[in-house]
Amino acid sequence: MKKLLCAASMRLRYALTAFIGAQKPASLVISLALLTVASSADAAPLTSQTSSMKIRIYLEDQTVTATLYDNPAASDFATLLPLTLTLQDYAGIERVADLPCKLSTQGAPDSMTPQAGDIAHYAPWGNLAIFVGNGSYAKHLVPLGHITEGLPVLARTAPYPVRIERIEN
Repeated sequence: MKKLLCAASMRLRYALTAFIGAQKPASLVISLALLTVASSADAAPLTSQTSSMKIRIYLEDQTVTATLYDNPAASDFATLLPLTLTLQDYAGIERVADLPCKLSTQGAPDSMTPQAGDIAHYAPWGNLAIFVGNGSYAKHLVPLGHITEGLPVLARTAPYPVRIERIEN
């Protein structure tokens, strides 16, 4: 079901892009204005690195909490929740898992230097990366959020299953 929703979301995104691209300049401005008004009524700006979206990562009987950033990639990730994944070790400093679909990179930074606790999306592979140690500068790494509590829980030897859910206020 999630894959179906993800595919539908991507088709809608591409259809809107094609529609807007086919418009004449005046109607393009009107289309963009309508989209801006419609989306601003329901959502905060998608450019900042802060958000009130909290998530919880469950690993056996332990819990990790995190905050998602306010950007298109993080919003796409949030639509996939709840999500059960198996985290694998990558380079000793990352715990990675394949996502059901790639996330939007529109308007996202094209690189970052990850720090312990960062949650990111590696665009070329379409996977989720949770950093349990500091990393080096990496292209195509899109920030999604940051662990706020419980990072040592994820530093254990992988692989292991996790369940990621939104924290409802």
